[in-house]
Amino acid sequence: MESTGTNPGSVPGDDEREELTWSLFGRATRELAQQIADDDYRPDLVLSIARGGLFTAGALGYALNVKNLHVMNVKFYTGVDQRLDMPVVLPPVPDPVDLSGARVLVADDVADTGATLRLVEEFCARHVAEVRCAVIYEKPRSSVRCEYVWRHTDRWINFPWSVDGPVHSGRPNQDA
Repeated sequence: MESTGTNPGSVPGDDEREELTWSLFGRATRELAQQIADDDYRPDLVLSIARGGLFTAGALGYALNVKNLHVMNVKFYTGVDQRLDMPVVLPPVPDPVDLSGARVLVADDVADTGATLRLVEEFCARHVAEVRCAVIYEKPRSSVRCEYVWRHTDRWINFPWSVDGPVHSGRPNQDA
């Protein structure tokens, strides 16, 4: 499904957003897993880009019967359509020994600018046998073309895990 977009730099209204529900997320990740299986790609491990990619990686891990899941925490977004100048890897950084020679499937919720995926791909390329990317959504402006994409859109996406704000305000906000 192709979607129409918003003006760059504007804050999208509800009518300009892609809406992913939990139910649709289940269908999306199952169809994404089927794409990967149909391509006969058998990853040794799934590398999740936290935070949004945690959900995608977990669902793909189950659907593809891959129990070896790793996490790479990358900070880039600070709000709706607001981001740092460049993505920053937060500790703990995956140990390259754990990735050595592996076929890695990088999982994230969205390839927006592609900067986060590019950073993770470059990290992996130095250590792994092969790296491929799977995302629920890919935007036309992404500098990375993922091998596996459920939908293409240029709209802001309401994900079920982040559409509502935090329920606990006792800790300082750590941004998005």
